[in-house]
Amino acid sequence: MLQIHNSLTKNKQPFVPIDPKRIRMYVCGMTVYDYCHLGHARVMVVFDVVYRYLCEIFGKEHVRYIRNITDIDDKIITRAQENNESIDALTERFIRAMHEDAQLLDVLSPDAEPRAVTHMQQIITMIQRLVDNGTAYIAQNQDVFYAVNKFPRYGALSGKRVEDLRAGERVEIDNAKQDPLDFVLWKSAKPGEPSWDAPWGPGRPGWHIECSAMATHCLGNHFDIHGGGMDLMFPHHENEIAQSEAASGEKFVNVWMHNGFVRINEEKMSKSLGNFFTVREILDKLDKEDRARAGEIIRFFILQSHYRSPLNYSFDDVKSAEKRLGGIYRALHRVGEDKVADIDKETGHCSTFQAAMEDDFNTPDAVAELDKLSTIINSELDKGNRNQAQSLAATLRYLAGQLGILQLEPGRFLKMSTTTIDDDAVNQLAKKRDAARKNKNWAEADRLRDEIQAQGYIVEDGPDGTIWRRA
Repeated sequence: MLQIHNSLTKNKQPFVPIDPKRIRMYVCGMTVYDYCHLGHARVMVVFDVVYRYLCEIFGKEHVRYIRNITDIDDKIITRAQENNESIDALTERFIRAMHEDAQLLDVLSPDAEPRAVTHMQQIITMIQRLVDNGTAYIAQNQDVFYAVNKFPRYGALSGKRVEDLRAGERVEIDNAKQDPLDFVLWKSAKPGEPSWDAPWGPGRPGWHIECSAMATHCLGNHFDIHGGGMDLMFPHHENEIAQSEAASGEKFVNVWMHNGFVRINEEKMSKSLGNFFTVREILDKLDKEDRARAGEIIRFFILQSHYRSPLNYSFDDVKSAEKRLGGIYRALHRVGEDKVADIDKETGHCSTFQAAMEDDFNTPDAVAELDKLSTIINSELDKGNRNQAQSLAATLRYLAGQLGILQLEPGRFLKMSTTTIDDDAVNQLAKKRDAARKNKNWAEADRLRDEIQAQGYIVEDGPDGTIWRRA
């Protein structure tokens, strides 16, 4: 049975859906004022794998995955003003860029991608409900605040004590909060900023209420999984719980999932430290000519670490991931695509892979099983057991598909000819090369060497002629 670590309970527990025919998952998406960075890539890839595996278990038709877009926010307004462009132009540009990056990372589209500005009525309705039941109040400046002291379970997700939080806060002189922990639900209109009409006055929503309104509108008041980065646990997700449960009177989410932070060369990723990398920068550095290939390398690099662990990025680490992934692709390249083999889902390889995935989506162990499969495939080919190798290759493709990798033609990833040749053919090419060398036809000898190497072999010159071996 699938076990998931629940950030709310602080332990792994069996995943028991509210309705097995209607699995519902919501993930906090991007605030679209800039290009996606590596942290965004990790969120997209991690929960894409969760989505794929839930579809594998329950059937795609029974899984509904929502990932929102925040398209109105302080940072968006500031960036649009800095660029001297409209907010709509800014957000549309970066939404397109986000979708392009997601496609290169082979991230499947969610079932719906709600945007805050198109759900303003749901946001206003939820705020009004909170005002009506006394858990929110309208301040003198017409901002609307959530009263944290009205929600006794505040802090349960993050493990923070209200008393400690309050001791570390202070109320600014011009702040209309009744309590320093209260958070804004609605910001009253300011000159030059977009605003919408509301019963308490024109303005725009605070960030936290946007997700609560969109999640409950798309999935209902109570759903299965809510995900996002570790940095969102407090205050964003803590505030989501408080306002959603106060508005509906129901439990908001059963399982909370949070992926770990991304570090750059063992330091926190930060623009101020100069170690801030966008997905596009890394893609271009890896392989500017074939960015889909580069995207798969980044995806594989992310999957080598457990989603809850910190992910340390260095370009050397990514290049190591490229080499490791290339080793798996090389086994597929040797097998070729000349026969479609049936997949035996009851094999030990499938069971081991499944056990890893059902242990809180342990992708490092799942990837290790792919490594093992590629080694066995090479061994079977060396023994001349091509049919067995082809069957194992089909299993390898099937399992890798659940992780969203091995999606390219092997020769493309390896930058080799797509023609697969056997050892006898290599021998013949080696003999032709020796003859060319004997006749001092160096150009032909070099061409034949390149042809052999393009098939995944290492070529060396020995005292008795050409020596070759598999890379």
